[in-house]
Amino acid sequence: MRGWTIREISLALRQGHISPSELCQRCLSLIRKTKILNAYITVTEEQAVKQAEDAEKRLQRGNPLGPLDGVPVAVKDNFSTAGIETTCASNMLKGYVPPFNATVVQRLLDQGAILMGKTNLDEFAMGCGSTDGIFGPVRNPWGYSKQYREQLAEDCAVDDSDWVVAGGSSGGSAVAVASMSCFASLGSDTGGSTRNPAAHCGIVGFKGSYGLLSRHGLIPLVNSMDVPGILTRCVDDEYHAPGLSCETLEIWTKGVNLFEDGGARVVEVSLPHTQYSNVCYHVLCTTEVSSNMARFDGLEYGHRSNVESSTEALYAATRHEGFNDVVRGRILAGNYFLLKENYDDYFVKAQKVRRLIANDFLKVFESGVDVLLTPTTLSDASSYMEFIKEDNRTRSAQEDIFTQGANLAGLPAIAVPAILSRRGLPLSLQFIGRAFHDKQLLTVAKWFEQQMKFPLLQLQTPLNNCSELLKSQSSHARF
Repeated sequence: MRGWTIREISLALRQGHISPSELCQRCLSLIRKTKILNAYITVTEEQAVKQAEDAEKRLQRGNPLGPLDGVPVAVKDNFSTAGIETTCASNMLKGYVPPFNATVVQRLLDQGAILMGKTNLDEFAMGCGSTDGIFGPVRNPWGYSKQYREQLAEDCAVDDSDWVVAGGSSGGSAVAVASMSCFASLGSDTGGSTRNPAAHCGIVGFKGSYGLLSRHGLIPLVNSMDVPGILTRCVDDEYHAPGLSCETLEIWTKGVNLFEDGGARVVEVSLPHTQYSNVCYHVLCTTEVSSNMARFDGLEYGHRSNVESSTEALYAATRHEGFNDVVRGRILAGNYFLLKENYDDYFVKAQKVRRLIANDFLKVFESGVDVLLTPTTLSDASSYMEFIKEDNRTRSAQEDIFTQGANLAGLPAIAVPAILSRRGLPLSLQFIGRAFHDKQLLTVAKWFEQQMKFPLLQLQTPLNNCSELLKSQSSHARF
């Protein structure tokens, strides 16, 4: 199972080399062994076992639902899942059980995918480290890898308080794939929240063109920038992931290999010099956050304060208890930008800058450039103690400096692991493509991936000498 692609595991399932039930149990076992990574908020063991049994019957009859039939996947906990708690890693939505599936989740299930669980994140996806959710931070499996530990010349038993962050906000989804407890996962991407953790965890993170994948059922951070993201172990798996061949915009051909349309042609790749406006991104982000968070009052579902002195006091207390400092700060900043006296100076100006950024990309692509190449992050993953030296706002500005532009312009972008740093941690490159030329972007990314031959994570199993840490920590993931 180690290193298998979706294409390979799908073939093995159809040929009977492994059964969906056996594969499901292997992934559940890995989730337990790597619990210290805290990738999952909810592990849907009972449902996964039942789905695996159903997939096994279909495969035995020779009637698979699709290429994902019997393949274990995971979903970030800000996508609605029918009958499964959806918390956004917040107190506000603790106990909220949606009555429907997000469109991209439903497409996974329609193809027979096995849902292993809901993954951890920064509260309401507001962060870049997956350290701020109420279920505890996510740990990067590369911090427990042979490659990293050899560079440190340490054993895992040495003080583990300074572990390596996973990136965010889709850190749980990235870690679930990197630690091999599932084969693909859904993340969300507002300004890099899929590509950032993919880069830090040594996997592939893809955000499609804005509008390619449905946002229905994704609890939004920023409506005009949010895109469902897909995290996999290799670029080829992105093509088999949910929705890319059957979404609203019919621009894909089902089942066609990336290189079957005439082979790889000469592609013009450029290194951009434009500096994206982080201030523009921040203003647009916080103003939309204010509008989106206004509907979470905690009175109909999720958290509700015990304050009963007045309705106004109930609302105020519920919001104070339900949102952490980061979320409250963004709501307040957004309200400030939307004040009548500030609207033109901040929000309208930010929209104008956003149009300039989008036009800048357009001019480059019209000049003959097919793909832009940038780093994904400024460095490899930070240790936790180093990461928390700076506040959430500053960290987000630094971590997402190369990724925000694609969201502001609505362009497809993909992070592909390239090499290991001197510390033995993954470094990644980002490719940005023209709007709705996602297939071309994936083709280039796959060619690059084949040249790099990025090494497999040599995860110490089951995280040697770390079992004592598990005994001393509360169990966050709920089986």
